[in-house]
Amino acid sequence: MAAFVPRNVFPALHSLPRSYFLGHHKAGLDKMKTMLSHIDLVIECRDYRIPFTSRNPLFEENLAGRERLIVYTKKDLGSGGQQKDRNRERLIQDFQQPTPVLFSDYKDKTSIRKILDFARTHATAVNSLTGSRMMIVGMPNVGKSSLLNALRGVGVHRGKVAHTGAQPGVTRKIGTTVKIIEGEESGEGVYLMDTPGVFIPYVPNTEAMLKLALCGSVKDTIIAPTTLADYLLFHLNADDPSAYGDYVSPTNDVMVLLDAMARKTGRLQKGGEPDIEASALWLIQRWRNGHLGRFLLDEVTPETLESEKRTHESTGLSLSQGRKMVKELRKQKSRQKHLKAL
Repeated sequence: MAAFVPRNVFPALHSLPRSYFLGHHKAGLDKMKTMLSHIDLVIECRDYRIPFTSRNPLFEENLAGRERLIVYTKKDLGSGGQQKDRNRERLIQDFQQPTPVLFSDYKDKTSIRKILDFARTHATAVNSLTGSRMMIVGMPNVGKSSLLNALRGVGVHRGKVAHTGAQPGVTRKIGTTVKIIEGEESGEGVYLMDTPGVFIPYVPNTEAMLKLALCGSVKDTIIAPTTLADYLLFHLNADDPSAYGDYVSPTNDVMVLLDAMARKTGRLQKGGEPDIEASALWLIQRWRNGHLGRFLLDEVTPETLESEKRTHESTGLSLSQGRKMVKELRKQKSRQKHLKAL
């Protein structure tokens, strides 16, 4: 029997949507800008599994002028705690200099205390009698609200205040400030403001859209679950095909995997037919919860960092530019449909 050979390239899917910038994203960003004068520190959350793709240049463009801390959330879903993971984290920290960088798992109190220590040190430097105000921002569903709840729980030993969920859009408005560090004699403490996730106005390529969708930054109805499952299978095979070994031997055919999963887990329709879409959603959720391996979708190496640096310097995409690119893409698709109909 021939040895299994995983795919080394995932096919480009030009029909995928390239934007998920919604009305409440713009409204939230506009509101953040008006409140910036009252903010001492912006904590920008990015997803550990997609450290490049979850960067939103709109924050750097619209929230400039305030000190910033980058926190890569959901570390537990992308790191195995090995030396290669620590080396990768150092590369990211060096790449983001002079902006400070921390890595977080909201269930890990040690990582939460590091963020609190940073916030406390920053607040002490500000030395305001009315306390320090900070704002937490990020793409949809990167874990902002979960991080806020964890900071509050560890910092002042209080319960959750921010609603969380598996799908993006749970936080749709800017909330009130929440105390995360008790005040001392010289001040009132540190307060953190939760904000809605803001998507980028235009996704540069279809693979970036797949990564964002797979990590939950867009609703699962935007891209077909079987397409996302196929993209996940591509990465599972590159990392460790044995992750799904309980269901089927290594395969590049997502339908073979989903059929086997449906039959083994009882996800069947009338007549005993496998429910492929339900199995695809279940597969995706299993990976999102860390049950099918812990790995990154973005490759982090000195070479990819250099490439990201060039991209970073050339893609300061404004809202108006993003809208123009989305309109142009729609026109191209419309022309292609018209030509096919002739």
